[in-house]
Amino acid sequence: MIMSRIEARRDEDTAATGNLVDRLLGGLPAEAVLTDPDVTASYANDMASFCPAGTPAVVVLPRTVEEVQHVMRIATELRVPVVPQGARTGLSGGANASDGCIVLSLTKMDRILEINPVDRIAVVEPGVINATLSRAVGEHGLYYPPDPSSWEMCTIGGNIGTASGGLCCVKYGVTAEYVLGLEVVLADGRLMSTGRRTAKGVAGYDLTRLFVGSEGSLGIVVKAILALRPQPPQQLVLAAEFASGAAACDAVCKIMEGGHVPSLLELMDRTVVKAVNDLAHMGLPETTEALLLAAFDTPDPAADLAALGALCEAAGATQVVPADDFAESELLLQARRLSLTALEAVRGTTMIDDVCVPRSRLGEMLEGTARIAEKYQLTIGVVAHAGDGNTHPTVCFDAADPDESRRARESFDEIMALGLELGGTITGEHGVGVLKKEWLAREIGPVGVEMQRAVKQVFDPLGILNPGKLF
Repeated sequence: MIMSRIEARRDEDTAATGNLVDRLLGGLPAEAVLTDPDVTASYANDMASFCPAGTPAVVVLPRTVEEVQHVMRIATELRVPVVPQGARTGLSGGANASDGCIVLSLTKMDRILEINPVDRIAVVEPGVINATLSRAVGEHGLYYPPDPSSWEMCTIGGNIGTASGGLCCVKYGVTAEYVLGLEVVLADGRLMSTGRRTAKGVAGYDLTRLFVGSEGSLGIVVKAILALRPQPPQQLVLAAEFASGAAACDAVCKIMEGGHVPSLLELMDRTVVKAVNDLAHMGLPETTEALLLAAFDTPDPAADLAALGALCEAAGATQVVPADDFAESELLLQARRLSLTALEAVRGTTMIDDVCVPRSRLGEMLEGTARIAEKYQLTIGVVAHAGDGNTHPTVCFDAADPDESRRARESFDEIMALGLELGGTITGEHGVGVLKKEWLAREIGPVGVEMQRAVKQVFDPLGILNPGKLF
C-alpha cells in the first residue's frame, strides 16, 4: 500500500510536470524549454556554499519580453514557483532553484539595445555581460562604472538583482546609482515600466530603486536604462605595504579624511597575497601583513598618487611603490581580481562574507576576523573594498571534512555578528539570498521584516517569485 501511494504521487508529479511543459511550449520555441534532468540539474545553484538547492521541473531560456510574460502567466495559473537567473555567479544562493520550479534563465536576452552619448544612457537586456557593456560604451567615449570582480561573466540583470558593487565603488558608487529605469514583468505577466530616461525625475514612488537589490522576488527585469559617465583617463595604481592590518586601515582613514577621491582603494591581507602568488606567481610581497592598492584616474594621477603615498608612509607603510605605467597598474588590478579564485585553491571550498562596516571601524573588523580565524583554527583571508568599508572575509575549508565544515559555518556567522556589532551591515553587494536570511531579520528587526513582507505581498501575492529567499 505504501509503495502504491509513492508510485501514485510520482505519477501525479510526472503528469503535473508534463502539463507545465506542454503549457510553456504553447508560447515558446522548443529549444527554449529544457527538461533533461542532467541539464536542468546544472541550473540548480549559484556559487555559494551551504545553500540548499532544489530540483527544477524545467529550465526556460526566453529571448523576448513576450516569452517572459508567457512564462509568468502560466506560472501564475498553475501556481508554479519561478526562480530568475543570470550567469549564476552570485555568492548567497539567491539564484538557487526550488523543487518543482521553473528556472527562468535570462542569459539569452543579451542585446544592447541603445547607446546614447547625448543623454549618456545605455538601454540593455538583462543577459548582457557587464564587461561586454563596458567595452561597448567605451567605443563611444563613455563609461559604465560598476565592475564586480566577476565582470567578465556576470550579467547586468544579476547585478541589478543584487545591487552589486565592484572595485570602483569608492569613487563611482554601486549599481543602484546607475539604474535610471526598468521594464519589469510582474508575477501575473503584466509589463510595468519604472523610472525614466532623463537626467532628473521624481514622479511618484521610486519603484526602480525598490527592484534594485530585490533578488528577483518582486518581478523579472527584462530591460534596463543605465546611466553612463564620460570615460575617465586610464588609472595609475600604487601599492603600499604595511606591517599590520591596523596600520593599513589607519592609512585608509587618513586618505578619506584628507578629502582624496581615489578611483580604487583595495586591501589584501597576507593570506590573500600568498594565495594569489601561489596561484599565479605574480611576485607580490609576502612579507607584508596588508597590501593596500590605490588608484587615481585623474588628469595627473602621478601627483595624486604621490600625495596619497605620503599619507601611507605617515600611517606606517613599510614600502610604497607606484606603478610605472598603465600596464603595470593593470597587473596589480589583475592580482586583486584573482583573490577569490586564489582562496578557493587553499582548501578547495570557500564561504565568502560580505560585511560592510563604517570606514572608521575597518581596523576593528580585520582584527576581529583574525581572532575568529584563530578561535576556529581556520584559514580566513580578507580582501576588502577598503575605501567604502566593504570587507570580504573568506573562510577556506575542506567540504569533505564535517568538523571543518561546521567550524567554517560557525566562523562565518561570528564574522557577520561582528559586522553588526561594529555598526555595519551583513551584505554590501552580494545580497541576502538563502545564506543570510536569518541575519537579515536580525539586522532590520521584526517591524522591518513585516514591512518588507508586505511589499512582497503587493507584487507577488501568490509567493511564486524566487520563494525562500530574503526572508
